Amino acid sequence: MSLSYSQKQNWVLILLCGLYAVGLVGVSWPLHPEFMRLTPLNLLTTFGLCLWAEKQQDKRLYLALLAVYWGGWFLELAGVQTGLIFGEYSYGATLGPQLGGTPFMIGLNWAMLVYASSSIILRFFSSRPLWLRSLLAASLMVSLDLFIEPAAVRYDMWSWGNTPYNSLLVAPWQNYAVWWLAAFGLQLFFGHFLGPRRNPALEFLFLWQFVFFLWIYLFLLM
Repeated sequence: MSLSYSQKQNWVLILLCGLYAVGLVGVSWPLHPEFMRLTPLNLLTTFGLCLWAEKQQDKRLYLALLAVYWGGWFLELAGVQTGLIFGEYSYGATLGPQLGGTPFMIGLNWAMLVYASSSIILRFFSSRPLWLRSLLAASLMVSLDLFIEPAAVRYDMWSWGNTPYNSLLVAPWQNYAVWWLAAFGLQLFFGHFLGPRRNPALEFLFLWQFVFFLWIYLFLLM
């Protein structure tokens, strides 16, 4: 039996609630450092589910996502290798297989965040020009990154020297500034190449990520 677009979206929303509810419980138990090693699987599964629920399955969408994936990944690779782009940082083992000290999963994270934040901004500002929507979407991405960074340092996703993980600004200001500029550029490309495109399931995933990392910061790291 084939499912309609609305049925797919509804099923994905239910599954996301279940997966992230389990995730919140999992990170709150004593074994939560080991639980965080499921991060790559969780990202693959949730992003895959959201793309399965996409209304318009076309080549152009996947080309745009691939371009953002590799754009984000190569930027991270250059950042890790030189220490000049985001600051001095290195990746740990939590995000899975790496090349040149850069996990392949980090490109997927860029693709997911760019599409999800673009979709959220389109929901509220669809009549605004692309440059303004891109500016807002990039700002939304950096807002989420503020809460991802402490958890990432705590659970060996990446590290910034000896910065304590219970500080909100664990990364240098340079990281947030360059991250915003990169996000803005990728948003401009994504919106120009693909045109206005929304995926409500991805918006919900972005919201769940915000809740998840805010929970970790407020209740497990402070």
